[in-house]
Amino acid sequence: MMSETADWFGPDAATFGDRVAGAREAAGMTQAQLARRLGVKKSTIVAWEDDLSEPRANRLSMMAGMLNVSIKWLLTGEGEGMEAPVDLSDETADLSAITAELRVLRGEMRSSAERAARLEKRVRLMMERQE
Repeated sequence: MMSETADWFGPDAATFGDRVAGAREAAGMTQAQLARRLGVKKSTIVAWEDDLSEPRANRLSMMAGMLNVSIKWLLTGEGEGMEAPVDLSDETADLSAITAELRVLRGEMRSSAERAARLEKRVRLMMERQE
């Protein structure tokens, strides 16, 4: 007997786009972040989530890996995928929001550190030329 949770993202309850959006959100990614990682435009992700188009096999495979679900689950709702969303308490929702914000902050810090390293290298080269 199938549980209600097994049917949440199943073929009768959800579309391909619903499953992409659900898995993307569960992975803590925005549409823009997923688009950047896949090398497509944000409008492409929007079209996939709105069921206006579907990705080619190579992008589908990449996306499944990034979202930690199987290709079969994305396409049909069967196989390795996500559980149905649970009713989050306010505290759990706050923790999820904080975790997502921390991920963004970590990415910004990494970007700033790389920028600082490039600037440091430029300064070092300029100082060597003056010596």
